[in-house]
Amino acid sequence: MENRAELPLADIVVLELTHTVMGPTCGLVLADLGADVYKVEQTGSGDRTRDLKGFGTGLFTAFNRNKRSISIDLKTERGNMVFLKMLRHADVLIENFGPGTMARLGLDYPTCRARNEGLIYCSLKGFMPGPYEKRPALDEVVQMLGGLAYMTGPIGRPLRAGASVIDILAGSYGVIGILAALHQRQFTGQGRLVQASLFESVAFLMGPHLAVAAMTGEPPPPMPERGRTWSIYDLFDTADGQQLFIGVTSDRHWQRMCNVFGFTDWAADARLATNQLRVEARPWLLPALRRRLEAHTAGELARLAETAEIPHARINRPEDLLDDPHLKHSAGLADTLAPTGEMIPLPKIPLRFDRQPFELRRQPPAIGEGARDYFHRLGYSDEEIEHLRQAGIVDLFEER
Repeated sequence: MENRAELPLADIVVLELTHTVMGPTCGLVLADLGADVYKVEQTGSGDRTRDLKGFGTGLFTAFNRNKRSISIDLKTERGNMVFLKMLRHADVLIENFGPGTMARLGLDYPTCRARNEGLIYCSLKGFMPGPYEKRPALDEVVQMLGGLAYMTGPIGRPLRAGASVIDILAGSYGVIGILAALHQRQFTGQGRLVQASLFESVAFLMGPHLAVAAMTGEPPPPMPERGRTWSIYDLFDTADGQQLFIGVTSDRHWQRMCNVFGFTDWAADARLATNQLRVEARPWLLPALRRRLEAHTAGELARLAETAEIPHARINRPEDLLDDPHLKHSAGLADTLAPTGEMIPLPKIPLRFDRQPFELRRQPPAIGEGARDYFHRLGYSDEEIEHLRQAGIVDLFEER
């Protein structure tokens, strides 16, 4: 049962014309925060991620909870007119279609603003206006173009990150822009065009590396080839065939590690008294440390590191998070209905108000689920709505 009354965006209505990850992320965060988000999908098949297989199998389930669905044929004159009428009751429109698509549909910002001067129109694209703006863009494309893939893999082997991090980041920046525009609207009464993009999001991530290049005159090496700032910041093999990452980033970390792990000889060794001395000692220190640690299981090492209060982590796979004790205890997962009919635990947004997480209130919608309520708000009668359905302008599904 949905309960939005006490949520921070409970009075905000959002029309989300998006697909895949970037746009749905933006809508998801707003929906989790309480906004009444209507995912506008094409008639018949809906969002293409509903039917993706392989790596994309979970995209729709992961990014579309707490939303309703309106399935409408925007390519028809009648469907377009219905949508323009919908704008009158909306606070926010989100779109991440390809360059020029919204203009071809007659739904560009000037047209929509003419129908609703208070509308916040969020356009999520691959690039900001400029020489690249008409290029088709994907998360992996901009990771390559923006230097992230170069910095992630070893020299000669650029690698994309293991998740759609730029899609999610750009969608989240869209949320930031929308919230700022909504705040400003309280004083001006006017909406704004909000723009966020993939390429510029990568560029923002590269800021520290750009600073290094500008300040030193040297190109920053990829992360696997980087010089060492910390003496111990490595993966270690364990007796049970697993691996554990350990980071010792201060002299206090080192002292606690030596005390808890029983390295009394190293604790008294003047050659290892400071982080810089330990960095210089890495050629002999690291092999010796590996020999000492590989005698323990991953569980034993994790317990020692926990006692020593030093940064450490097992090398988990994504599926390990399904049973992660911390996520379970902190209520960080929400049981979400998958298209197969089974309930699967998926992460909530990493945000809390007064210690409370933002909960799943509505399962990912079926195509057209929730549309009838919005059409009633527009003044359509049940008979008129049925005529739209029979004409193929909209798809309707009853509430679960």
